[in-house]
Amino acid sequence: MQQSAAAKGALSARKIFSVVGLAAVVWPKSGITRLPGPLMRALLIPIIVLPLLPLLPQASAAPPLAISQLADQAGAIQPLETLIIARDGQILAERGYRGHRTTSATNIKSASKTVISALVGIAIDKGILTGSDQKVAGLLEKELPANPDPRFGRLTLGHLLSMQAGLGSTSGPGYGAWVSSRNWVRAALARPFQDQPGGAMIYSTGSTHLLSAILTRRTGKSTLALARDWLGPLSGFTIANWARDPQGIYLGGNEMAMSPRSLLAFGELYRSGGVTPQGQRLLSEQWIRSSWQTRTHSVYTGDGYGYGWFHTRIADRDVHYAWGFGGQMLYIVPSLKLTVVMTSDGTTSAARSGHRYRLYQLLGEIINLITAHGADNAAGKPDMHRAYDNG
Repeated sequence: MQQSAAAKGALSARKIFSVVGLAAVVWPKSGITRLPGPLMRALLIPIIVLPLLPLLPQASAAPPLAISQLADQAGAIQPLETLIIARDGQILAERGYRGHRTTSATNIKSASKTVISALVGIAIDKGILTGSDQKVAGLLEKELPANPDPRFGRLTLGHLLSMQAGLGSTSGPGYGAWVSSRNWVRAALARPFQDQPGGAMIYSTGSTHLLSAILTRRTGKSTLALARDWLGPLSGFTIANWARDPQGIYLGGNEMAMSPRSLLAFGELYRSGGVTPQGQRLLSEQWIRSSWQTRTHSVYTGDGYGYGWFHTRIADRDVHYAWGFGGQMLYIVPSLKLTVVMTSDGTTSAARSGHRYRLYQLLGEIINLITAHGADNAAGKPDMHRAYDNG
């Protein structure tokens, strides 16, 4: 049973007066009737001050409690289903709301585009792909339309990763027709060019699906098998389910299920520079820097976009984030060694409802709490009130 702060204070006060009273009794019986002033102060100050130390404000203890309380309050955000706040590898707060759990798989939607980006980066590191400037036409030659547009000759892997392919989008209003087609790869490549490769950002899941097809063609293995092989050493990372196209290619950049804990493990891999907690390198630091480099901007939010990752500033901090429909969010704040996962009801657009901006605000509140108490003091303090499901 936990004691209240007042009860703890009273108990500490009783300890102080008991010690001082004991000194008053013992010293006379020992024949010591008077001590020199300096000696008396030297003896009494430790006796009085040390028991008081737990009562004094402690900057290192404040942030975890405040963050834990904020995590409780975040349950009022109705579409929000789970929240995990971690700093420097330590979980500060972890919550599941309205029956949801951080250990249960959920559809992370387009946040999975970061997983595709990671697999492409690993394939480049392994020499399976030559680099982000490798041309797509030579990799998917058999899937190109008849009499292909000459602009295909300039289309690179990097353009697909940064949503600068120039091809018409398969997302938004065009998504249903695209996934109803017989061949998703050919349908994505058959979209008419709306811009030059390397031009404006045209958000399209078809682009990341082409990357999934390229990985499958080049390795002879499914993208799921590659993820389990190449990211398998990452403790806690597991893809529970993943949709496939009619040809059996796993959908690059959507309909991937994993637990919020798994998404946290993936985010931590990026935050830690591509190295697992056990010290094994899975991603190169160069690929992480390339992925986080702003190459274009969203026409909807103005936020920067790199290789599968968005970039913005929240609470005066640089933030890299993955965003899935409905509010499936993975935030990384490198300057604070902070990784935050938020998953939400995936049936309603978080952009149209304003939910995404509320999640931004929540992250801002988290950042401000940590910053206000000193970034260094906020590290390594686990959430003592952790709850996976607080109803």
